[in-house]
This record gives sequence, C-alpha cells and structure tokens, in this order.
Amino acid sequence: MARTRKYLQWKIAQSAELRWWKNYLKDKDPDDYKTEKLAYWQRVLKPLDSVLTSTEELDILDAGCGPAGVFMALDEARVDAVDPLLEEYHHRLKHFDKGDYPWVRFFESPLETFDLQKQYDIVFCMNVINHVADIALCYQKLSEWIRPGGWLVISIDAHNIPGLKHVFRWLPGDILHPHQFDLHDYRDFLSANNLVLQQEETLNNGVMFNHILQIAQKQG
Repeated sequence: MARTRKYLQWKIAQSAELRWWKNYLKDKDPDDYKTEKLAYWQRVLKPLDSVLTSTEELDILDAGCGPAGVFMALDEARVDAVDPLLEEYHHRLKHFDKGDYPWVRFFESPLETFDLQKQYDIVFCMNVINHVADIALCYQKLSEWIRPGGWLVISIDAHNIPGLKHVFRWLPGDILHPHQFDLHDYRDFLSANNLVLQQEETLNNGVMFNHILQIAQKQG
C-alpha cells in the first residue's frame, strides 16, 4: 500500500512538473532563457572549482537533468543525462533540443530503473531527489553510480520549520515534491550510502524551505 501511494504521488508530481515547465517557459525567449540558465549553472558550479579543475577526462552523470540541466555547462566532459520526461521536453518545449548538446548522451528513464552499468567521477542530482518515487532507492543508486573517491553534487529543498515536514507528508501542500525532509534527514541519506559530506552551500533561503547544495565524496 505504501509503495503504491508513493508511485501515485510520483505520477501526479510528474504530470504537474511538465505543466509547470510549459507554463514557466511559455513567455520566455528560448535563446535568452538558455543564456540565463547557463550563467546560473556556472555560478552554482563555482564551489566545485577544486573538483572541476579540468573536465576533459571526467565521466559525469546529470541525474534528473530536466530540459535545462547542469549538462549545459559541462561541454568539455563526457556527460550522460537521464530524466523520465526527456521526450516530452524534447517534443513539447521549444527551449530544449537534444541536438543542441552533442557532448551529452540522453536517456529517458526514472532514476529508479536507470541501469547503464557504469560509474562516474561526478554525479549531479540537482533539485531532483524529492521529486522521485522511491527516495531511499534513488540515494542508493546515486552512490552506486559513483566511482570510489568520486563525488555526488546534490541540491535539495530542506524544511526549515521543525515538524512541518510531517504535516506536508499527509496533506498535499506541495504537489511537485512527493517527499518532505529536513536537512538532518538528507545528511542521513548520504551517510547511509557511503557518502561523506564535505561541503554545504545555501543557494536560497526560503520561508519554509531552504535550497541547499551538498557536496559529498564516496568512500573507497
């Protein structure tokens, strides 16, 4: 019953995600939007200067890439990008064309069933993890995709009001996010999967949620 409920929540969230993107982008010029988004990713990547000293020899996964993921800013790396809505984005959004990114191999799949039998130097999972159907399984798979000594770069929406996460879990107050956790919960997911938190950056302070970047290293 719990698994079925999670899956239904995820399906509803995915439909809402596509509607959100269509509404968000409808009045935006595609070229202007891509320029703006590329500049955003370059700012977000600044804390990773010590890791991304040179991307030419790195294998990188953008897990849950969306139509304008971090893959945009990694044109010197070998990049795989996966998302369950990729074909919808490609055909319904004029802002995303897979052909614009020849350095990226795109795969349409939920993270839970993506199985490329490959490990990466860096796995990015940006504003994705509380959109998935099975968050514990996805953290496990994120860790499995990282080579020993490699890195997970993940951004999260963490509750900052004690107890509010429990209310949101039972009331559909945030349809786009089937999972509701605080910062301590997210740190526990890392440590439970052999990932050692090395750095945290607050990207945005909100009233109920903080958007936070976590950089964790997989132990050998």
